[in-house]
Amino acid sequence: MNIYTVSFFGHRELHDLRRIDERLVPILKELIRTKEYVAFLVGRNGEFDEYVTSVIKRVQNEVGKDNNDMTLVLPYTVADLEYYEKYYDGIIIPDSVKGVYPKSAITLKNRWVVERSDLVIVNVERNNGGAYTAMKYAEKLNKQIINLCELERD
Repeated sequence: MNIYTVSFFGHRELHDLRRIDERLVPILKELIRTKEYVAFLVGRNGEFDEYVTSVIKRVQNEVGKDNNDMTLVLPYTVADLEYYEKYYDGIIIPDSVKGVYPKSAITLKNRWVVERSDLVIVNVERNNGGAYTAMKYAEKLNKQIINLCELERD
């Protein structure tokens, strides 16, 4: 089976949910309709991560879950893990981040996610922060990148 892996990175705060939604929903639907299997890798470190998760769930409810899943990738163990286990199809804490200082673990987790991604969807508005760093790493690895902010300026 061909698994197409998609990851998401964005700044902690969002400004225009409607415009992000207008850009993201068609991309997700197209991926689910055209790829044999889509693995969505998501985080929980800010408004963008939480919003993306809700959009994926909404699209899955509309289009179906037969050929896709959503996995939460964490940099360390969190409280209420049982809640997350019910919400996501899977949870991964990469071996490479275990026992690492939490701030460093986030960066290492982001690199791990990018390395496994075929497509990296970002919402990057400024040239700093973790989302920007993940996007630059994806560029370095020649990953396909869609920046929802750039689409908004079309």
